[in-house]
Amino acid sequence: MEPTTMRAIAIAAVLMLGHPAADVYDGWRLAIQNWSFNRFTVFEAMEKASALGLDWMEAYPGQILSSQTGNVVFDHNLSDQLRQQVKERLASFGIRLVNYGVVSMPQQEEQCRQIFSFAKQMGIETIIAEPPQSSLDMLERLCRQYQIRLAIHNHPRPSPYWDPNTVLAACNGRSSWIGACADTGHWVRSGLDPLDCLRRLRGRVICVHMKEIDATTQPMVDVIWGKGQGRVGAQLRELHEQGFRGVISIEYEADWQDNIAQIAGCIGFYNRLAAGLRPSGWRPLFSEDLSDATMAKPGGWQMIGQVLEKKAGGDIWTKATYGNFILDLQFKTEKGTNSGVFLRAQRPEWLPWPEVQIQDEQPGQPMDRHSCGGIYDIIAPSANAVRPTGQWNRMTIVADGPFITVVLNGQQVVDMDLNLWTEPKRNPDGSTNKFDVAYKDLPRVGMIGLQDHQTPITFRNLRIRPLP
Repeated sequence: MEPTTMRAIAIAAVLMLGHPAADVYDGWRLAIQNWSFNRFTVFEAMEKASALGLDWMEAYPGQILSSQTGNVVFDHNLSDQLRQQVKERLASFGIRLVNYGVVSMPQQEEQCRQIFSFAKQMGIETIIAEPPQSSLDMLERLCRQYQIRLAIHNHPRPSPYWDPNTVLAACNGRSSWIGACADTGHWVRSGLDPLDCLRRLRGRVICVHMKEIDATTQPMVDVIWGKGQGRVGAQLRELHEQGFRGVISIEYEADWQDNIAQIAGCIGFYNRLAAGLRPSGWRPLFSEDLSDATMAKPGGWQMIGQVLEKKAGGDIWTKATYGNFILDLQFKTEKGTNSGVFLRAQRPEWLPWPEVQIQDEQPGQPMDRHSCGGIYDIIAPSANAVRPTGQWNRMTIVADGPFITVVLNGQQVVDMDLNLWTEPKRNPDGSTNKFDVAYKDLPRVGMIGLQDHQTPITFRNLRIRPLP
């Protein structure tokens, strides 16, 4: 594919979806199976997935929706109003709901049609179930009609599909709309070798519920990927060798009240391995030891997991330079926060460089050229999209030649063309700015910096994808 085409596709995806999916493997989507958070609501699960830097979600029927909706659960019986609330909430986090299951699939077509209709409305691509084999003809017809796949799931022995040969028999002679949801941990619990099972299902795997099970304990327990018997690495390599393209869902069935650190460990293992198999171009803006950063003060910042915390303070800069890119990050403000993201800077001590403003704002506050999401002193954001003080925000910045686009919490708030800024100290609308250089003349390649304005600010999940 031509570089210009690749760039256009990448940028179009950001503008269409609000925030990009920053998967490290080109063709795999790492998701959270919400069963991992079954002690929490769906809305709380979204917050946890966002904290982990995950862009994909697999929901299951029966999870409490939110603290504001009483005993209402997420399933295909949700009202249209609540469905819309879910979609808006997902969009604000930049999370896509792609799978739904495990669903108890009825034998009556009209009831099945309700499930498929719900999935279509929610943008779900795959329904996961353990359907009666007598219903497969009807279900395949619905798959074709709604353009939604059905993945047959395996619970442990003696559930109907615990043996992959049974899944293969159910798929025999059927289209690719029907295949397998490979639950690797349940194969271990059934006494099977998950690597052998994946090989038997070659060409039929639609999606994966990935688990690392320590089989030396009784009962068997979930552990961080790469621990225990270390099976997950070989399974990922096998999926790569098979040419699998699809969703791999983390389903961590342990430490229910607080398993964020364990799931983060799974993600770290996955990213290190998957990024070396078929890299997508996404990478961390800074390494964990910040050896690729320049700080105004020694020990000014510290990376703890995926969270960048200010310590001694001062601005922090990439040593690398970037021209065209997509930058995706999250930030949290506190009372009085004033910070920003500098783009394509040449040297830190002189700051005419475009700065995407980060600031503590209040709901309903009018926007100006110093407001959060705008380009400082140059252009105001089109909307007040920042979340209340103390909450995490997601920001995506696209720099493509003269064009800069900013998306904040799912809303595009800036779409500017630097070439329109033809005079020093003057904006195209006639207003003045503080910079003694015309923005059209600024370099199109430079460092990226995060500003310390001597106010509280925290960042996390900073990722960048250079564009051709």
